[in-house]
Amino acid sequence: MKFMKLGSKPDSFQTDGNNARYVATELASDIVVSVGDVKFYLHKFPLLSKSARLQKLVATTDVGNGNEIDIHDIPGGPAAFEICAKFCYGMTVTLNAHNVVAARCAAEYLEMHENKEKGNLVYKIEVFLNSSILKSWKDSIIVLQNTKSLSPLSEELKLDTHCIDSIALKASVDVSAVDWSYSYNRKKLSEESANDTNWNGVRTKLVPNDWWVEDLCELGMDLYKRVIVHITNKGLVSHEVIGEALKAYAYRRLPGFSKGIQSGDLSKTRTIVEMIVQLLPSERSTVSCSFLFKLLKAAIWVDSADLTKDELIIRISQQLEEASVSDLLIKNRSEETLLYDVNVMHKILDEFKIQEQNFGADAAQDYKIQEMKRPGILSEASKLMVAKLIDGYLTEIAKDRNLPLPAFIDLAEVVSSYPRPSHDGLYRAIDMYLKEHPGISKSERKKICKLMNCKKLSADACTHAVQNERLPLRVVVQVLFFEQARAAASSGCSTPDLPKAMKNLNNGPHGSSRSATTNTEEDWDAVATAEELLALKGEIAALRLGNGIERSNSRDSKQYGDKAAISKMKRMFMSKRVFSKLLSSKSRQTENSGSDSSGSLGSAIPEEGKSTPSRKVRHSVS
Repeated sequence: MKFMKLGSKPDSFQTDGNNARYVATELASDIVVSVGDVKFYLHKFPLLSKSARLQKLVATTDVGNGNEIDIHDIPGGPAAFEICAKFCYGMTVTLNAHNVVAARCAAEYLEMHENKEKGNLVYKIEVFLNSSILKSWKDSIIVLQNTKSLSPLSEELKLDTHCIDSIALKASVDVSAVDWSYSYNRKKLSEESANDTNWNGVRTKLVPNDWWVEDLCELGMDLYKRVIVHITNKGLVSHEVIGEALKAYAYRRLPGFSKGIQSGDLSKTRTIVEMIVQLLPSERSTVSCSFLFKLLKAAIWVDSADLTKDELIIRISQQLEEASVSDLLIKNRSEETLLYDVNVMHKILDEFKIQEQNFGADAAQDYKIQEMKRPGILSEASKLMVAKLIDGYLTEIAKDRNLPLPAFIDLAEVVSSYPRPSHDGLYRAIDMYLKEHPGISKSERKKICKLMNCKKLSADACTHAVQNERLPLRVVVQVLFFEQARAAASSGCSTPDLPKAMKNLNNGPHGSSRSATTNTEEDWDAVATAEELLALKGEIAALRLGNGIERSNSRDSKQYGDKAAISKMKRMFMSKRVFSKLLSSKSRQTENSGSDSSGSLGSAIPEEGKSTPSRKVRHSVS
């Protein structure tokens, strides 16, 4: 920290109790200066020779009150006045970043300018500020902090403006010219150098681009905003570093930000959140999608302005594919019926689709954008990741027993047109909803199952589905049929003709029929019995075993191949009997969809994606 000593005489100021100050000298004091609740017993000559204001006050003071003058409104209070008084007496006084602002404002108040005496206090402080304080990174921050309590005089003297200019200039300098002594966040340096065998007390590592962001977190909201705006306007710092600075400030200033704000000063928190959103660079991906979701959760909790929440929703939609399932879980307030705010998620998805439409329009109008963001693999990959993300989100919100079926279906249908090579995630979500809502009707069970394409279930998902007592029989039959068709195709043999009722299953959206010619609506919506599910499971096992035998004997003689083919045809014929039996088993169908005897879906189907908790520590942007 920089400092400057003024004067050469010993400090002879003494204290008499808590409210009296005097100078130890043979001369009796002839003036009393009251500053707040403290009285200074001093001498006129040294004071009046350097302070024009005190000279005026003494001239207008009534002699009858003992030459006592009151300057209760002096900036900095008794401590600042004592510095000025010691300077007038020529006593040694030390100025540093912590007291220089108060001394400067007090000297201005007392009118200690050059026209009163050469080398007066105002001049000496200005020299100290320009030559030392404003050239030091940490001292500039400390001085800027102190200007807040001494406003508005500090603003009139432009002390805050000079500090902001100095800070912005240093933050914008090329990192090759930055030394770690600029920053007083020394912990990071020692940690990085601990494992460096060449460390000898001299900086050997490159300074990261965001070396300054932690230090600025010490500033209050108003000053921090002014500094960030000034740095941004210079245009020498990347948008990613600005985003990292805002992220660091949020984690420092918002209590519980990493886990969700649920306490603290809501008004102050609201102001900080709205300020950070306002300062976010307009460029895409300057901050992570996870950070944007945290801001949105905080904005919802503290009831920020709709403009703030809408801005966050738009920004999130622009990089939604980067999010994790845990990011999407926005909890409702305690008085709400639903556990999670699905309406906000619906708005984000709607905005994502709008972004998709705008993307196509921009690419058609601007050749450069068309070259940079050519529609195709990247665009389809984003849709795929979002669809997969929503599948995981649906699985989580399905655990809420108060979640109505229309809300679940509406969210799923928003991304129904997006490519999904596998529907395992969607099946997992549907099964979870059926498990947590055993009381839904047959028609509702039919509606939710229509979201799924049985053709796109993996072998493990099919195995689970044919044993799942929560699914309608219609879905189980479809799963078994497509599993047999897949097995037949992989072995190079054609699938024998199946009954007409089974063929009708392949009609309609997602390979399912809306009506059957040989079965009633109750047949299709029925839930399979345990015996029927066991028979279906046996059929799949036998089919797989048969395929394995045929593959292992593919290099044997044609005679063995013919026997294998005949064996498979027999099994397929037997499977047709099982299908016919299942489709005619209306009298044995029961409502047992609420049973959980089929096991956990999570153990049967590998997880498609796992959410990664956000880090609590900040990473430097190099």
